[in-house]
This record gives sequence, structure tokens and C-alpha cells, in this order.
Amino acid sequence: MSAHLIANARMVNEGVIIDGDLLISDGRIQGINLPAPANCTVTDAQGAWLIPGMIDDQVHFREPGFEHKGTIATESRAAIAGGITSYMEMPNCNPLTTNQTALIDKRHRAAAGSLANFAFYLGATNDNLEDIKTIDQSLPCGVKVFMGASTGNMLVDNPATLEGIFSSTPLIIATHCEDTPTILANEKAATERFGEAIPFSEHPNIRSAEACWKSSSMAVGLARKYGSRLHVLHLTTAREMELFTPGPVTGKRITAEACVHHLFFDDTWYEVKGSAIKCNPAIKTSEDRQAIMRAVIEDRIDVIATDHAPHTSEEKSRPYTGAPAGLPLVQHALPSLFEHIHNGVLTIEQVVNKTAHAPAQLFSVRDRGYLREGYWADLVLVERGADSTPVFSKCGWSPFEGIAFSHRIKATWVNGNKVYESGRILPGAMGIALEFDR
Repeated sequence: MSAHLIANARMVNEGVIIDGDLLISDGRIQGINLPAPANCTVTDAQGAWLIPGMIDDQVHFREPGFEHKGTIATESRAAIAGGITSYMEMPNCNPLTTNQTALIDKRHRAAAGSLANFAFYLGATNDNLEDIKTIDQSLPCGVKVFMGASTGNMLVDNPATLEGIFSSTPLIIATHCEDTPTILANEKAATERFGEAIPFSEHPNIRSAEACWKSSSMAVGLARKYGSRLHVLHLTTAREMELFTPGPVTGKRITAEACVHHLFFDDTWYEVKGSAIKCNPAIKTSEDRQAIMRAVIEDRIDVIATDHAPHTSEEKSRPYTGAPAGLPLVQHALPSLFEHIHNGVLTIEQVVNKTAHAPAQLFSVRDRGYLREGYWADLVLVERGADSTPVFSKCGWSPFEGIAFSHRIKATWVNGNKVYESGRILPGAMGIALEFDR
């Protein structure tokens, strides 16, 4: 691979902004503001932001089993168009990723079709504790535990199984926390009130704040009891923020994630968006959204991710009880976060930390997540301007449709290869499996 220079960029790394050039060679960062070799190709950044690519620790790419919604190939295209250079994919596909054979199968699929770098969670069920205990720990990014039922049949509600997982695995335990009995009771009450015509605005009342608190506080209690490495995903309520400690991610045993849609939307959007923002856990009140944003700023929330989960337009057009929960988000995650920068709510240094540095630290991702000499050149150029690029996700829609962002993705590099530029997917390069220092 020949050398490549990204010139005239505003580079953001480890809380510092540097104007200048970044040199890439053999897929890795050679250095900043070094002399360019004679055979070097050049991309002129023209003053755009150059940041490490987003490491998305929560996506659902739907393969195998639900390829009509999305595939590793289609959704990784959307990811690189959105500046996501690495992702960690969830196990609720068909067959479920609940053993080493299924995990290796997904890695083979990704090696053949993913434009971004990849890793996969091992899913927990009520009866696969031995698979969790005996898994080759170099393979999964973590163990996913659905402590509340969501898309797929993976609810883990057996107390003995939960105790066994939290007491035995050294891997990161990533949890979806909603209390299913509470949700079912709320859903029954809503049906009695509205019949078949439940409005989408009832979703945060059905998937309620109380349901979230019951489950997330249980997970934190188990982690404290056993000293487990717990990462609570897609938090949505103000009350849950008190479960987490402010401060840098380094050294924490219990960490927290927020998702881009929970930082952007609140319950006032249901009237406009309806099923397009139906997700689990639900988008809740403006007060909840603001509390999550404060937690990001206070470093109670350690990572920002997407929970990208595409469904077809036909599926989403059904009434409330038939419309599946989940949103396609990878293509517009970084632009939505740059809107918070544009509005003075977050700094660009904070966004880079939460989307690149912190996930790399939290999961011990080897040689990624920073603009450091010798690290893989997973890079994103972000420039000012509206974006008219079509949606690359197979489902063909986005909850952000109709919203004009102030910034757009100009170019993306994965392992030193330019894979996206100005609305075009560039052929010829594939992602590789993430490696972990553990």
C-alpha cells in the first residue's frame, strides 16, 4: 500500500486540536506533520475536522436470518458512510449467536462482506451458561444479556442463570435492561384503554421508566456483588443516571452507554415521527433526554453508540402492536452528534472521546480509536454542509429524514483505505476482525 497524506486538516485527538497533515502508510498512521514521501497520494481536507472513526459498540445488522431487513454488507456500507469504521454486532439473529460455532460463522460472513471492521457478541440465554464459560475469549467482544425482552427470543429471566453469568465470565457483560413483567402489565393496561388503536406516544409509558430502573438497578447490583465487568446499554431515564459514577472510563468496572437517538429525540417527536422512533428502550421525556446529556458531559455515560436496528418500511407502517421496535441509525449518528457541537451543548473533544477513545479503552480494542502513530488508520473527515446522500441501509429510510444537519461526512478511511467519499462507496477494501488486548 502506498503512502497517503491527508493535508490541511483540523485533527482532534485526546482532548487536543492540531492543524496540519496526517500521513498514512501500510494501513497505519505514520505520524502528524511529517514530510510526505515522493510517491504519496494526497487528500486535501480543506480545513475539515479529521477524527478517529467511530467504534459503535451496539448494532443489529440482521444477518443471518433477517436479510430482508439488512445484511452485513448493506449495513456496513451505511456505517462507513456515517463515519463508523468499526462495529460490535448483536446476537439476536437466526440462528441466535449463542455458541462458538454461530459466532465463528458470523465472523466468516463479515470477513467476506463487511466494509467496516467488526466484532460480535456472544448471546446469553437461560440455558447456555456452559457456552459462555467455555467460549474462546479472544473471539467475542462481550456477552450480551437481554434482561428484558426485545427483538428476538433471548430474554434471560432465570435468577440462577443471571447469577451464574455475573459470577463466572471475565468478559464484558453488556445488558439490555427493561423489566418484562412491568412492560406486560403496562401493555395490558394500554390495550384496555385504547384497544387496537394504541398511539405510538404510549410507547414510553408501556416501556416505562420504572421498567428500566427495576432491571438496570438489578444488573448493577449483580455486578457489584460479583465484581463483574458490566456495561449497561442504551440508558433512557434520569433516575438511572444515579447508578453510575462520574469520571474517565479507565478503571471502571461498571460503565454506561447512551445512544444517539435518545440524545436527539424526546416524547414530543412521537406525534411527527410515530413508528419511525419506536425503539426499545423507548425514547422518553425531554427531562430524561437532558439528564442523559448531562451524564455524558459529567462522564457518567462513558460511550455513545447507535443500537442500529433496521426494519422495512412495510413493517414499520403497521399499527403500534405490529410495528417492530428499532431504528436504522449508523449513517446519521455522527452528523446528529455534530449538531450538539453546533448548538454548543457538546464539544468536539467530548464527541471524539465518547465515540472513539472510550469504546476502544472500555473493550481493550487493539491499536484503534486514536490518532496515534502506529495505530490503524481508521479516520473520518467531517465538513460543514447539508447532506443529500441517499440512505445506504437496505431498509431505505431513516428517522432523521427531514432534519437538516449542519455537518456531513466527507470521507472515511478503514485500515488506511479510503472507502467512502462525498456520497460514494469506494470499492476494493474490506474490514477485518477487531482484536482485543486482554
